[in-house]
Amino acid sequence: MSGLPSFRAVMLMVAAVLAVSAATAGIVVMLDGDLVETAQEPVRRPTRQPSAAPRLDQLVPTARPVKDFGAGGPGVTSTPPRVLAITRSAVPKQTRLRLGALKHVQKAIVVDAGAVKVSGTSLNLLAVDPADFRSWTPQPVADQPAVWSALARGELVADAGTTRKFGMILGAMYQVDGGPRLRVAASATLGLAGVDGLVSADLGKSLGFAPGVAVLLHGKPGKINESGVRRLLGKGSQVVVLDAAARTPKQNRPDQQSPQTVNVGRPGSYLELYKASATRCPGLSWTVLAAIGQVESGHGRNNGPSSAGALGPMQFMPATWKHYGVDGDGDGKADIWSPYDAVPGAANYLCANGAGKGGEKLRKAIWFYNHSWDYVNKVMGIAEAYARTYA
Repeated sequence: MSGLPSFRAVMLMVAAVLAVSAATAGIVVMLDGDLVETAQEPVRRPTRQPSAAPRLDQLVPTARPVKDFGAGGPGVTSTPPRVLAITRSAVPKQTRLRLGALKHVQKAIVVDAGAVKVSGTSLNLLAVDPADFRSWTPQPVADQPAVWSALARGELVADAGTTRKFGMILGAMYQVDGGPRLRVAASATLGLAGVDGLVSADLGKSLGFAPGVAVLLHGKPGKINESGVRRLLGKGSQVVVLDAAARTPKQNRPDQQSPQTVNVGRPGSYLELYKASATRCPGLSWTVLAAIGQVESGHGRNNGPSSAGALGPMQFMPATWKHYGVDGDGDGKADIWSPYDAVPGAANYLCANGAGKGGEKLRKAIWFYNHSWDYVNKVMGIAEAYARTYA
């Protein structure tokens, strides 16, 4: 990570970043809430009918996967923090109780925090217990077992913005100045302003992190009183409001929210790849992605090019890929031929067309993927079969 630029001299300075993405090819229009390309694409037909697919949990994508992260626990209901605070010293037990008793506060947690330097660049980290902290992250992150298994193994889970900013590569080892080497096992949208990543509580202790100095509070969005938190924590404490959108008048809020992103490198089976990719679009079932993967290429067994010029395991037209393709495995490039990029790219495309809303919106999003209602019916039928098979 040599050559990284320096940033944030003061830990956890509040920063608001608005990412605006513009179409680079063709014209993008809004049609009844659907984001679609105006370019007319022919109905794509597979060059051959894919044969019966093997079980998805036994089918390995063609690129070499990283070490399996292992299975996670049962589903967790996300209760994300509305306020984050950093204090100069450990928060006393009595103060913790008073914080939990504040009006509109429903949950409170105190964790360790500190900064490490990699090639002279500071990374602000929280040190957490994976089991206790899981519910404090956005639902797509809480639902991803790989994130929590990585933390339990003593690896780093970086915020998605940090990996993009510094070009961090998933699976790579980074030398902490004067400390150990850390493996970046996963990246995710953590929703914690000023926090670059998570490590385990045990690793935080070995790195000399300050114990009990980070406070997270959950409650009804926009209701926790910031001044009340400051009063209890005292002078020198930094308080960050994480639910600023909920405190903005409704008429001034954006109509759409970008999907949460979770990047866990290269899952070891197509089943896990479809599940991980679906988290990029809240409300989209992984079975829809799997059904499209089966129809388009038999899960990477017939990658084209098709007669219409579609490419890769999810059969993207190059012009569409240019706009919706993603770097799904964090290797620094969006490769139309790689299942680790193509499957999350398909989730991205479907989500832009309203797939996460379900019902007729989902059917219309699938139609945009390939302009045929017979195609839509076939995908939905296969998705239902997958749901029964892997229930």
